Amino acid sequence: MDDTPGSVGTTASLSLRLGQALFSSASLLFMSVGVEFYSYTAFCFLVTIMGLVIPWSATLAIVDMYSIIAGCPLRLPGVMVIVVVGDWVLSILSLAAACSTASVVDLLVHIDGSYCPPKFCGRYQLSAAMAFLSWFLTAASSLFNLWLVASW
Repeated sequence: MDDTPGSVGTTASLSLRLGQALFSSASLLFMSVGVEFYSYTAFCFLVTIMGLVIPWSATLAIVDMYSIIAGCPLRLPGVMVIVVVGDWVLSILSLAAACSTASVVDLLVHIDGSYCPPKFCGRYQLSAAMAFLSWFLTAASSLFNLWLVASW
């Protein structure tokens, strides 16, 4: 049970957390730099959720680094449940934000008229893609940790 890949305190978990932070930061960067994202609620939702995922992932990456360096994985049942629940909540919210952003961008691209300049639509699409990648890593991390909690 202790060597479950992707569970808190392993190098696989550290790489998942760093990937989450990287993709969430990229999504937030593509959405908010030089673009007026606040015109649509779905875009504001994506920015808010990615703003929550970044500190969550960065904090757990620091915990993973400490666990790897110290050589003692943090496997307290209460802490593991908090990590699993936090990952599940952020996973569901980031999937919802990515899907809503992708649907609004698709609507803006295919609607008759120039509601979205190509430069902005491209950034919106990249932001949604990065949010989907962040969601995938968050969901994987949540499932790995749930597997560890369920195996106790």
